[in-house]
Amino acid sequence: MQSSGIHAVQEIFLLLLLFVIVFASLARRLQTPYPIVLVIAGLFLGFVPKIPRITLDPDMVFLAVLPPLLYAAAWQTSWRDFSYNLVSIASLAFGLVGFTVFGVAQAAHWLFSGFDWRLGFVLGAVIAPTDPVAAASIAKRIGLPRRIFAVLEGESLLNDATGLLALQFGISMVVSGQTPTVTSGFLRLLYMTVVGLALGLLLGLVVEWFENRIDDGPIEIAISILVPYAAYLASEAIQASGVLSVVACGLYLGRQSSHFFSPSVRLQVMAVWNSLTFVLNGLVFVLIGLQLPYVRAGIGGYSLGELLLYGGLFSGLVIALRLMWTFPGAYAGYFIRRHVLHQDEERPSHRQVFLVGWTGMRGVIALAAALSLPVSVADGSPFPQRNLIVFLTFSVILVTLVLQGLTLPAVIKGLGLGASGQNGEVQEARRLVLQAALAHLEEIRGKDRSSFTALYGDLAQHYRSRLASISVNGEDGSAAPQRHARYVAIARELLGIERKTAVDLRNEGRINDEVLRQLERELDLNETRMDASVAG
Repeated sequence: MQSSGIHAVQEIFLLLLLFVIVFASLARRLQTPYPIVLVIAGLFLGFVPKIPRITLDPDMVFLAVLPPLLYAAAWQTSWRDFSYNLVSIASLAFGLVGFTVFGVAQAAHWLFSGFDWRLGFVLGAVIAPTDPVAAASIAKRIGLPRRIFAVLEGESLLNDATGLLALQFGISMVVSGQTPTVTSGFLRLLYMTVVGLALGLLLGLVVEWFENRIDDGPIEIAISILVPYAAYLASEAIQASGVLSVVACGLYLGRQSSHFFSPSVRLQVMAVWNSLTFVLNGLVFVLIGLQLPYVRAGIGGYSLGELLLYGGLFSGLVIALRLMWTFPGAYAGYFIRRHVLHQDEERPSHRQVFLVGWTGMRGVIALAAALSLPVSVADGSPFPQRNLIVFLTFSVILVTLVLQGLTLPAVIKGLGLGASGQNGEVQEARRLVLQAALAHLEEIRGKDRSSFTALYGDLAQHYRSRLASISVNGEDGSAAPQRHARYVAIARELLGIERKTAVDLRNEGRINDEVLRQLERELDLNETRMDASVAG
C-alpha cells in the first residue's frame, strides 16, 4: 500500500515535469514568458479526462517551494540598485500592501454579498503581495526598463512579509473575533522585520565564514540548498519573518559570493540553481492552472455568470487600487529621495508610474495564502466565504498574470519605454578590467627574466586584441562593433573545429572519454564567455 502511494507520487511528479518541459519549450517558440504559458496550459489540462487530481498544498508552497525561490531571487538582486531604490521599494512593499488591504476591506461588502469589513480585510491581505517569481520571470523576458525592474523586484521580495502579517491579523479577527490595536500591529511588524533581517544576516555571516574555509563544489552546492530552508524555518520558529530572513541572507551571500566561491565552484553552483529554480517555477505555475476545477467545484450557490462578474469586478478593483497608490506614492518617494536623501534622481514620468502600476502580478503566494485559510472558526462553524475568497484570489492571479502579462509588451511599446539595458556599463567595466590587467602585466614584465619576453608579448597582444574589440560610448567608431562581431564569429567557428577534432580523436581511440570531457569543458567555457560578451 505504501509502495503504491510512492509510485503514485512519482507518476504525478514525472507527469508535471513533462508538462513543464513541453510547455516551456512551446513558450520559447512563441517568445512568450513561460509562467504565462504554463498557467494557461494548466487551465486546459485540468479539464482533460483522467488527469490525476493534483491539489496545491499551501504547506508545500510555504515550506518547500518559497524559501529556495526567494533565496535565488535575492541572490541575483543587485544590492546597489536595491539600496538606491529602497524608498520606492518600501512605498510599494509596505505602503501599497496596507492601502490594498484597507481598500479591499472597505469595498468588499459593496461588491459581494455576505462580506463584512473583516472578511474584506482577509481577502485584501491574501491578494496584496505580488509574486517574486512572476515579477522576475516575466519582467526579464519582456524587457522592462531597468529602473522599473529594480523597483518591482525589490517590492516582490519584501511585500510577502507585510501581506502575511496582515493575513494573520485578519484570520484572528474572523476566527476569534478579536481586533488587534494599531500599536500591537506596529510592534508585531517591527519585531518580525528586525528579528527576521537580523537572523538572516547572522546566518549569512556564519555561512560566509564556513565557505571561506572550503573549496568543494558538491559540498558548497549542498550548503546553498540548505541555507534558505534554515533561514526560513529558524525565523518562523521564533515567529519572525521567514521571508525577510531568507531575503536578507540571500542578498548578503550573493554580494559576498565573489570572495568565497572559486571559479569552478561558481559555475557549478549557478548551473544547479538555474535548473532548480526553473523546475520549481515551472511546477508552481502548472499547479496554479490545474487548480481551477477544484476551486470551481468548491463554490456552491453561484452561477457561472455571477462568478465571472465577481472575478472581473474584484480583479478590476485590485488593479485600480494599485494604480491609485502608485502615482502619489511615486511622487512622494521622489520628494524624499531628492530632497531628504539628496539622490540625483529624475522625477518619474506619468508613463513610468503607470507601467509600475500595471505590473502587479500575483502568483502562487496569493493562492497558497487563500488555501491556508482555516476551515472553521472558534465556535466550530465554517470559515465564512472561504471558497469564494479562494475563487476571487484565483481570478486575480489569472487576470494579473495572464492578461496583464500578455499585454505588457504592447503597453511598454505604446508608452515608448523600451528596455534600458546595461550594455554601456558592461562595456565600460570590461574596458577597465582589461586595462588593469594590462597595467599589471607591464609592471611584472620588468621584474621577470628576459627569457620570458616572448611570453609577455603574447599575453599583452591577447589583452590588447580584446581591448580593441570593445567600443565604449562609440569612441572607437562604427567599425568597432562590426570588428567585434566578426572576431566572435571566427572564434566560434574555430572552437567548433577544435570540438569536432576532439570528438574524432575519442572515436579513433587516441584519447579516452575523460580526456574528451576535460577538453569539452575548456571549449564550453570559452564559448560561454564569448556568448556573454555578445549579450552584453
